[in-house]
Amino acid sequence: MLRRQMSYRFEDQDASSMAVRMNRRFSRVESGADLKDYFDRGDIASRENRWNFEVAWEVANKVGGIYTVIRSKAYVSTEEMGEQLCMMGPYKEACARTEMEEMEFPRGNPLLDAVNTMRSRGYKIHTGRWLVDGNPQLILFDIGSAAWKLDQFKSEMWDKCHIGIPHMDIETNDAIILGFMIAEFLEEFRNCADGYSQRNDLSAPRIVAHFHEWQAGVALIVLRTRQIEIATVFTTHATLLGRYLCAGNTDFYNNLDKFAVDEEAGKRQIYHRYCLERGATHLAHVFTTVSEITGYEAEHLLKRKPDIITPNGLNVKKFSAIHEFQNLHAVAKEKINEFVRGHFYGHMDFDLDKTLYFFIAGRYEFGNKGADIFIESLARLNAMLKHERPDTTVVAFLIFPTKTNNFNVDSLRGHAVIKQLRDTITNVQQAVGKRMFDTCVKGHIPSPDELLQKDDLVKIKRCMFAMQRDTMPPVTTHNVSDDWNDPVLSAIRRCNLFNSVHDRVKMVFHPEFLTSTNPLFGIDYEEFVRGCHLGVFPSYYEPWGYTPAECTVMGIPSVTTNLSGFGCFMQEHISDPKSYGIYIVDRRYIGLENSVQQLSSFMMEFSRLNRRQRIIQRNRTERLSDLLDWRTLGIYYRQARVKALQAVYPDYVDETSTYGSRSNLLFSRPQSEPSSPTSSRHTTPAPSVHGSDDEEDSVDEETELKELGIK
Repeated sequence: MLRRQMSYRFEDQDASSMAVRMNRRFSRVESGADLKDYFDRGDIASRENRWNFEVAWEVANKVGGIYTVIRSKAYVSTEEMGEQLCMMGPYKEACARTEMEEMEFPRGNPLLDAVNTMRSRGYKIHTGRWLVDGNPQLILFDIGSAAWKLDQFKSEMWDKCHIGIPHMDIETNDAIILGFMIAEFLEEFRNCADGYSQRNDLSAPRIVAHFHEWQAGVALIVLRTRQIEIATVFTTHATLLGRYLCAGNTDFYNNLDKFAVDEEAGKRQIYHRYCLERGATHLAHVFTTVSEITGYEAEHLLKRKPDIITPNGLNVKKFSAIHEFQNLHAVAKEKINEFVRGHFYGHMDFDLDKTLYFFIAGRYEFGNKGADIFIESLARLNAMLKHERPDTTVVAFLIFPTKTNNFNVDSLRGHAVIKQLRDTITNVQQAVGKRMFDTCVKGHIPSPDELLQKDDLVKIKRCMFAMQRDTMPPVTTHNVSDDWNDPVLSAIRRCNLFNSVHDRVKMVFHPEFLTSTNPLFGIDYEEFVRGCHLGVFPSYYEPWGYTPAECTVMGIPSVTTNLSGFGCFMQEHISDPKSYGIYIVDRRYIGLENSVQQLSSFMMEFSRLNRRQRIIQRNRTERLSDLLDWRTLGIYYRQARVKALQAVYPDYVDETSTYGSRSNLLFSRPQSEPSSPTSSRHTTPAPSVHGSDDEEDSVDEETELKELGIK
């Protein structure tokens, strides 16, 4: 069943006040320059004796979305801070083996002195460089080497903060050990840096430590309770309690100011974790969140308004294809076509040239990720396409990893049958070509019977008969464990989307992340995204949303919501997001039924576009890449650090900072610009559209508002 069958309508007064609050920035510092203006490899930071530490559980440890944040930001961070930057996290051997190049810090470096002091106390510490763009310095702490002090750490946490940690909560126990190890290291580094500065006639060291999420926040709490002179920044990417509340069919955003937070955390047995998160939030010199919607959430659940919003960016250089991204789309789409031919063998009653590929992907959070309203909207889109555009087909992919037994035998058989047909036709083509050549050499024009012999026809017919099947194409590529209770499959059954010959919307549930070694697709996730036409992410709870951001930098239009950080960011910085291929569904101020109708109308509107219009829209979408680049968004992290430094070192003045308005962070609505031949020659007739529907056509002309039918 669809979740939250309730109205999300606010009382008039509450709605207006909340709209005002969301439209106002949460104490955001306006930046007047890109972060690349500060790319000096730490030269200024070194002269100022300024050090920056970044702490997260997912440093060189791939677990979730924060790994993507830290990893993608590493390049711009090292370009700005150079050797004055060091990242810290837990040592996980399985990940570190492939992510870290172990090496010691140079002699005389206070980092080495602090590491050696910690090792002399019995702690195991690994140092080196992270094998990502930028190769930042890395310190990883072996939690097991300090496990014998767990009771001592817990006792200090209780004595100073009155936070008790249950013995059986292994994850929190690990966070406590890591937090105390990092705090102890930073305290020792502070002492070593003081001595190093005095010996080299440097100014007093200025140290800022940036902590991500509650696991790393333990170290912040320890630093502050021990009164160590280090500036601290704490970033929450999603509140703990928020995730739990949204996962429990709660009318979350309408009741944010009504939750008894202590009681709710206690009910879910996460009160100690909530206390750690809230303690780090209030003890930090600067508190940031990744989006305004998360800032509003933190204000009510963590009881502190963020000082600065630090949006998540991407390393756009990794995805950039300059003028080739249209061609890359065509190449990747052909690989998806191959999958579709195999999956729907025997029922290929639709034209691939008139087929659109929509997809949703991410963690398997059925309601939070919006899979519920996506499937419901696809059912309505199916009805609309049958009535209005019966020659258009939409194949909807749902990429959610869940527990499976193995690949679906029917899916594997389909790909084998298609491969056999392709190999047979290739052999027949070679034989026909040889016969044609031999006959023409003799001076004769070959007849059809001479070219295609009976034996060739028999081989082809055998392959075609092998493609026949009585059953409908499966809706899933794998055998899902406990499939009767699986939320995606249950919703598909309820909406009767069974890939019948009459359906114009075909469903493919792939319960596994895509890799290039996948026997069905044979492409990785990035290439799959490039080959699709529209990403659909109608999330209910999404603090930021990397999936639509990745679509944007690859030039793929996407659907998001005004309850995701990405959607709010786009609404703030783009005058007309839809004209740039960013469709924003309202899941906040209207009811669930209206949200479903709006999403289905967006998908139908996209289905009406012809190929040329989609090419124009992809060109527009790709132009937003600079808006999401860390070179642009990393400036907010810099400003958070500066603000924290000024809170601890009042005499610190960041002479390189210039604050003002960012004109390049506002995208106006695109205007139509006539091409020069048309504008200079009034008698020239309207240009022919013959041949303009080629997918490889990368036309970038801007008669766009009219072309896209946007009024």
